[in-house]
Amino acid sequence: MAVCVVGSFVQDLSFKTEHFPAPGETRIGRFKTGPGGKGFNQAVACARQNVETNFIGAVGDDVFGAGARAFAEQEKIDARFEVVSGAASGAASIVVGPSAQNMIVVALGANDCLSPDFVSRNADCIAKASILVCQLECALDSIKNAFAIARENSTISILNPAPINDGVDAELLALADILIPNESELSFLSTKLLGRSVIDFNNDQALTDVCSELGLTCAVVTLGEAGCFVFDARGRNVETFRIGAVAVDAADTTGAGDAFCGGFAAALSRDSADLRRAALEGTVVAGLSVTREGTAPAMPKRDEVERLGAEHGLL
Repeated sequence: MAVCVVGSFVQDLSFKTEHFPAPGETRIGRFKTGPGGKGFNQAVACARQNVETNFIGAVGDDVFGAGARAFAEQEKIDARFEVVSGAASGAASIVVGPSAQNMIVVALGANDCLSPDFVSRNADCIAKASILVCQLECALDSIKNAFAIARENSTISILNPAPINDGVDAELLALADILIPNESELSFLSTKLLGRSVIDFNNDQALTDVCSELGLTCAVVTLGEAGCFVFDARGRNVETFRIGAVAVDAADTTGAGDAFCGGFAAALSRDSADLRRAALEGTVVAGLSVTREGTAPAMPKRDEVERLGAEHGLL
């Protein structure tokens, strides 16, 4: 029972303001910094569910990279970092507004330099894991290599296609066993690969048709406050269902999708056949994560997840 995450580390530079600034406008706000990045957030979310977690990523030889290593050690994550000479660690400018929504600009830095060779040299992390999780915030060739290693070792692979970009194609989707997109990411894939730009996310059949036409075997579409939609074509018949979101007072929605992916992967590592349980746990982890500020440090611990899940009759 282990999860390997191959992905990004980004240092978050977060600003909380009562109003998003308009172009040319300056606003006063509060500042905090901490570890983040889609891959790293997912690894922390997973590790805090008491699941053995490995992380493969890239950082620069700088203070942010040193902080990443220290935080991973604190979280008991076996982190394998490729230290890229001459490149800065990834960094993100995050502005959080009054309704907990956010605007983000990311400089990928060393994440763009994660090499397929480094992934291969750390293939043991993927081979011993039951679940592999990847995103699109680092070099695509390295992600494809990680998926190939997973397939060779019968490791279930999950792709969170975020941030979505033109490098995503049908070949990449076919490498993943499970796809976890949000609404905008699924819309992008539908437009690019199917020529269909409008999806009715309230219609189960419409979502089923898109997933089927994309050639997906299994997908979990995250829908923000509406929860998630699960498409499972792994068996003889296609099964679909929805999981509602947990009602919470949100303080910062940054990293909610990462929290879901980490919680989902952790649960799936315990029982790979139970998608409903995995989606429920991902939903609870995501719900708790948005009640506090930050990304990786905001990921909830196992006892919190079990308590909230029990309160809502979910777990």
